Amino acid sequence: MFCTINFNGVVLDNFIKGIIMNIKKLLGKQIKEIRKSKKLTQENVAEQIGIEVSSFCNIENGKYYPTAENLDKIMSVLEVSPSKLFSFEHQQEDVDLIKEINSILLENPEKIKDIYKILKALCG
Repeated sequence: MFCTINFNGVVLDNFIKGIIMNIKKLLGKQIKEIRKSKKLTQENVAEQIGIEVSSFCNIENGKYYPTAENLDKIMSVLEVSPSKLFSFEHQQEDVDLIKEINSILLENPEKIKDIYKILKALCG
């Protein structure tokens, strides 16, 4: 249950709920991305961790958190460390990623040509 925290007249309970909801969605997106990169289906993973496909789908869609036990099984099936699973930086909105890339380029002008070459190689 959430408590209401009043900080200088601002109620923080909705803010905290928003953060928790965002983490749930980011975790689901990360699980889905890793699963797809390993060419596994939702059915494959759900079967290996011992849950219904619909439950696993709800985890990937950010509707539910996995239990600690299922989270451990998911990491095992996907062969991923906790630090990799909870690394959400790249899960930002495209516009935020573009802003961050621009910021990195502005801070490192000597790397612009190298980064261009990398992008060109990735994008063809």
